[in-house]
Amino acid sequence: MRVKNLLEYLEKTAARFPERMSVGDETEALSFAELLARSRAGGSALLRGGYRREPVAVFMTKSPGMLCAFYAALYAGCWYVPLDAGMPRQRIASILDRVRPRCVVGDGSGEGILDALGYGGNRLAAEELFSGAAEDALLDAVRAGALDTDPAYVVFTSGSTGEPKGVTVCHRSLIDYAEALCPVMGADENSVFAIQTPLFVDACLKELLCVLCRGSSAWLMPQNLFLNPLAAVDYLNRHRINSICWVASALTMLSGLGAFQEAVPKHLKLICSQSEIFPVKQLHLWQAAVPGARFLNFYGPTECTGASFWYEVDRPFDDREVLPVGRPFDNTGFLLLREDGTEAAAGEKAEICLRGTNVSMGYYGDGERSETVFVQNPLNPLWREIIYRTGDIGYLNGRGELVFVSRKDNQIKNMGYRIELGEIEAMAAAAAGVESACCLWDPEKKKLILYYMGSAEEAALRKALRAELPRHMLPAKLCRMESLPLLQNGKVDRRKLKDLYEASTH
Repeated sequence: MRVKNLLEYLEKTAARFPERMSVGDETEALSFAELLARSRAGGSALLRGGYRREPVAVFMTKSPGMLCAFYAALYAGCWYVPLDAGMPRQRIASILDRVRPRCVVGDGSGEGILDALGYGGNRLAAEELFSGAAEDALLDAVRAGALDTDPAYVVFTSGSTGEPKGVTVCHRSLIDYAEALCPVMGADENSVFAIQTPLFVDACLKELLCVLCRGSSAWLMPQNLFLNPLAAVDYLNRHRINSICWVASALTMLSGLGAFQEAVPKHLKLICSQSEIFPVKQLHLWQAAVPGARFLNFYGPTECTGASFWYEVDRPFDDREVLPVGRPFDNTGFLLLREDGTEAAAGEKAEICLRGTNVSMGYYGDGERSETVFVQNPLNPLWREIIYRTGDIGYLNGRGELVFVSRKDNQIKNMGYRIELGEIEAMAAAAAGVESACCLWDPEKKKLILYYMGSAEEAALRKALRAELPRHMLPAKLCRMESLPLLQNGKVDRRKLKDLYEASTH
């Protein structure tokens, strides 16, 4: 029978593995039966409170209870909007102003912030929400009228380059994503994940969908462990983690800072990189530490329900090469379009555009911005077909694999040449003594600035770059840091680096 609602996966999996652990943290671990019961109880409480077909803000710390609140909102026929006290206060204010939820489900962690922001809606304690009984009649009535095009969540982008945008994703997009993703990952009831990212970003969907659809288990990893790579490795071993899907910066924190010289993850069988380019040099360190493991490289924007492309490492790579992101998931289409809307030739760099059910419903309450990137397919004049213009630059290599180059807004012009900052970063990351790098452009002074993490001395790195890069791509300034600043989702915080650079020039 066709699946129309994401919760159908939870119900089927809980029937198969009622006593198996679903999600856990250092405080509690929930079986599938408990996850289902709490979610249904919470959904019933929301319905009794008169909440239906509307946003439900969930302001909680990263915990199993936060996931229960997500699914409770879905049981009520609502869509969840995740918030976290670790978010910048201005971002929380922007989200509340855009979504205007009548209620916030919380665990107390956000009360002070809500007070300071003057939030006037209802505040529902998660503990009380889950303590009541589930009412089958209420829940069944919601499910009977549900459509697979109903929204499931609104996740706001990081906002590192401006005001956050609320990406609205429906059940059908998530269902198609799950059906394509889980077989690629090979997830089953024996898979044990460690979720690195916060729960207010969509990167955690890979693990959560494997939990719901395949009966996998997931541990919610504390963010502070990434300040101590050895503690992170110990966590993986203590919980017998055999599968991880981390952003490239988080993977590099372990391999690049020498953790594997003292300890290695003993149980890992699947290592997935996502959200950023994973330097091949770091891949080699991971391959040496975890021989025989599978390595997957994912690519895809939040606006298209998580990952859209995948590549399994199946051949050797040189440190100076870039890992491809491979081929699209089943039922996902893509175009490489030039600025004039025509299709690029094989090997030509162009904007990556995505099509299919993975394309989200647009930005919540912001039709004007939605229309700038969710556009009619210029190659299809016959019927309405919306594609998403990612703003990412890529090309097809000789094997027909997509290679991500950089963001379109990281494409600059210097000395008359068009330059991709990502290419400079990749070359720097391949140099001896460099673990990760981020390149900035000063448009006023026409200067390239490279920030990097590692032991390499400036003179040695400059010499290495001169041997590999043409003059117009050479950074004018090199800045070594003990570690690059990261956003909460684990990506490099380019805005903070820009602020550091601007402060140093005044």
